[in-house]
Parts: sequence; C-alpha cells; structure tokens
Amino acid sequence: MKTIGLIGGMSWESSVEYYRILNQTVRQRLGGLHSAKCIMFSVDFADIERFQHRGDWPAASEVLVEAAQQLQMAGASLVLLCTNTMHKLADDIEARISVPFLHIADAAGSRIRAKGLRRVGLLGTKFTMEQDFYRQRLVDRFGLEVLVPKEADRNRIHQIIYSELCLGNILPASAEILRKIMADLAAAGAEGIILGCTELELLVNQTATSLVLFPTTQIHAEAAVDFALEDS
Repeated sequence: MKTIGLIGGMSWESSVEYYRILNQTVRQRLGGLHSAKCIMFSVDFADIERFQHRGDWPAASEVLVEAAQQLQMAGASLVLLCTNTMHKLADDIEARISVPFLHIADAAGSRIRAKGLRRVGLLGTKFTMEQDFYRQRLVDRFGLEVLVPKEADRNRIHQIIYSELCLGNILPASAEILRKIMADLAAAGAEGIILGCTELELLVNQTATSLVLFPTTQIHAEAAVDFALEDS
C-alpha cells in the first residue's frame, strides 16, 4: 500500500472527513483491521483565508508548496490537496514535487463521465464558481458543460462556507438554501451537481436533490485509495 500525503486544514472540518473516508474505504476494500497509510500536513486556515480574500495567491502558493514538499520528504507516495478552491495553485504544487499530485477536478470529472453526464452544476466558493482554474479544466479535459448559480446565490453559498461550515456550524436553513439553488440548476438543465467545496458535504447529501450528486471529498479520497492500492 502506498502512503497518501494530505495537505489539510482548509478547513480542518473537511480534513477530518478525508481521514475518515480514506480509512473506511481501505477497510472496505481490504477487510479486517486494514487502514490507510497516510500523512497529513495541516495548515493554519486563517492565513490561507487572508491570502485568498486579498488576492495574494503567491503567498498562499508558498505555504502549500512547502506543505507538499514536507509530505514528500516524510515519505508520501502521492499528494492530495484537501480543498477545491486552492487547486487554483495546483500547477505550482505539482511543479515543485516529484511524486504524483491527484487533482480533485480530475477525480470529479472522471466520475461524472463514468456516469454518462455532460452538463453539471457547480457549487463552491466564489473563487471556484467564478474563476476558470476549476471550471475550464472540466471543460477542456472532460468535455463537460458547467453551470453555476446566479450571482446572489454564489454570494450566499460563499457566505455559508466561510461563516458557517468552516466554523462547524451546520444549519438546516442553509441546507434548504442549497436545495433551492440545486433545484434552480436542475431547471436550467443540469444533469448532476458537483459539491465543489469540501465543506458542502457536511451540509447536504444525495437526499437533497433528485440529480446525481458528486461529493468531491468522497470522490477525491476514493481516487487516492485507488492509487494507493494499485499493484497491492
């Protein structure tokens, strides 16, 4: 079994989910007392959030690159960045490590195509929904059409993520808001919904929509287990 390296802490609320899913998936596949071989480098999210909202992506890049390099030196055979938004800096990280980097959008795109879908809605932070680093990768690599909510809904989702979910506050009223936004995307022609923020899986699950839901934390972690167990 290969050792999985995790860059966590963005937020730690969702990093806990990565650890749980990795270990549960390995146990399901190998049985008995098996668990995942993994190492986590957890950053201080307050620093990352500050860099995000003032647009200082180079400073954020240095933090994440250092984390990835530390994981590699500690023996990680692959690196996962446990957040969708910070995949804006995926190329920086990948260029400065020599072990594989498993991109969360690639894991999601592969799962969507395996389901035979072409048009999907994307929920996440404003950075993820509005910038090209994530959406365009899904378009270019997987031929998907990616729909995002209207501006007011994008703002509301962003607020729910940073002011509630990253602080561990799971509110039924916010889950209802997400359900309404997903219904609007369905009406616009979406065949599935990407939960493109690792915290969103703390708030809603497949019961919240009739569309196929793509929870990126779950998908990313399962893809990491696939890699870790290759040739095992």
